[in-house]
Amino acid sequence: MKEKLKLLPEGPGCYLMLNALGDVIYVGKAKNLKNRVKSYFNGAHNAKTEKLVSEIRDFNYVVTNSEQESLILEFNLIKKYAPLYNIRLIDDKSYPYIEITDESDPMLIVSRYTEVDKNKTLFGPYPNSSAAKETLKLLQRLYPLRRCQPVGKKPCMYYHLGLCLGPCTGHKVDYSTNIKKITQFLKGDTKSVLNELEKRMQNASEVLEFEKALEYRDMIKAVQETTEKQIMSLNDYKDRDFIGFHSNDDDVSIHILMMRQGRILDTHQTVLSFMDDPIETLLSYLKNYYDKYLLPDELVFDQRIDMNLLSLYFNQKILIPKIGDKKKLLDLANKNAFEDLNHYFKLYRLKEEKVNEQLESLGAIFNQKIEYIEVFDNAHLFGSALVSGMVVWKDNHFERKMYRKYHLKSTTNDDYQSMKEVIYRRYQKLLIEKQKLPDLICVDGGKGQVSAAHEVLNMLQLEIPILGLKKDKYHTLEGYVVLDQVTILDKKAPLYQFLGKLSEEVHRFTISFHQATKNRKDYGSVLDNISGLGLKRKKLLLLNYQSIDDIKNANNEDLRKLGIPDKVIKAIKEGLA
Repeated sequence: MKEKLKLLPEGPGCYLMLNALGDVIYVGKAKNLKNRVKSYFNGAHNAKTEKLVSEIRDFNYVVTNSEQESLILEFNLIKKYAPLYNIRLIDDKSYPYIEITDESDPMLIVSRYTEVDKNKTLFGPYPNSSAAKETLKLLQRLYPLRRCQPVGKKPCMYYHLGLCLGPCTGHKVDYSTNIKKITQFLKGDTKSVLNELEKRMQNASEVLEFEKALEYRDMIKAVQETTEKQIMSLNDYKDRDFIGFHSNDDDVSIHILMMRQGRILDTHQTVLSFMDDPIETLLSYLKNYYDKYLLPDELVFDQRIDMNLLSLYFNQKILIPKIGDKKKLLDLANKNAFEDLNHYFKLYRLKEEKVNEQLESLGAIFNQKIEYIEVFDNAHLFGSALVSGMVVWKDNHFERKMYRKYHLKSTTNDDYQSMKEVIYRRYQKLLIEKQKLPDLICVDGGKGQVSAAHEVLNMLQLEIPILGLKKDKYHTLEGYVVLDQVTILDKKAPLYQFLGKLSEEVHRFTISFHQATKNRKDYGSVLDNISGLGLKRKKLLLLNYQSIDDIKNANNEDLRKLGIPDKVIKAIKEGLA
């Protein structure tokens, strides 16, 4: 998490906080992603935020072109995921649209919809509802439609003020010219209107009418905010995926902006290794991806992929835009793919370099390269439920398929003897099966455990280095043991961090196994250890006798009538004696 935080970009975007299960528990937007996300992990917070932070295990983010776009995307993501910790925007409210109503005498209104109707004439959504309302007032002045509600039989007050085209006068009204101008204005053609408003603001200021000048200034600001170009929503209500990608010499990053009903509702991102061609890898991945999920109406790619090649993979409508909002959304998908790959590469490289440094420190102790390590730990409770666990570090990661569990057979409450048993069982088996031996064996414990492991290896005539993970009185790692030499480590040292990781993993694995074993023993029965007495016969005995003593005192003839053989009857009597 700390390393991932360092790599966050400083531009606007949305972030998604994930819990241990990978579920989205919070969605937020930021003008500066790096500063905003880092703030969760620094300083004091209120109780609600502290609870959120305590559950965060990872995060994702999507870069946007502006803060306004991040607002729209945040709204859409919250609607999709309904995160536990989002209060704002999670109810039925939504951002406002400016709407031209579908009536014979249309009106210009501000409206809100949780589900957008394709047949309505809408512009937006607009994150700043106040700016949307101010823009509406301005448009009603400049390009009036109908204001009277309902339409009266005589001219209304708005008609006399020049704010209504006057269907209430009884004359047929042509709204098409003003609807065209409103549409052009809300699609971004605001230059002439802004020039006129700026001129009026200057004139009012020059004649010292400062209140009027402020009114014009607020109008200008509202127009700029309302008509600021944001591409998180398109008003054609189509489903389409904008597929961005970026590659280096080894990996290709894929970032899909998923537009549904004209709005960006989600993203999908991944980083893949490729052997020959990143484009072929990209298309193969997408083919498999869309075999699992419903294809949208359109797939949007850029000019780096030939249309003939795309047609081999997809029958869906394919767009390769060169200008316009779709091109800008595709550029944004590519920008995010670049961020994803850069982020992944830096994290992966940093992690790899750190692990290599740690393994070099470990290898220096034994003057050999260490790549394959087997780590052992024992667990018991006052001599009962004795078990041992083994975890494996191989090729720079924990190889969980190679983990092993051992029920210890020949020992009681003797940790040294337990270590001898598990080491013998493990490496006798590897020798018999002629399997690869590890470069290093680590045992949880000090000089005694290391000595016990060496004794077994000598008997098996094996020469494998052994390192003991030495703990303090609080059972926390403090150093290591090689032969009879104890070395205490600085907790900031790379080797301490690596050995600590091995110690924690083997302890976690072994304790989980021990707990499961202990629970089975706790709920077990003395009948479980009697030879020939399976589940069916145990159930039969318990149905016919009220207690173990009753079974113990039962005569042989009664037991024979239950279908239990003489051999098993004898075992029962001896086992319960």
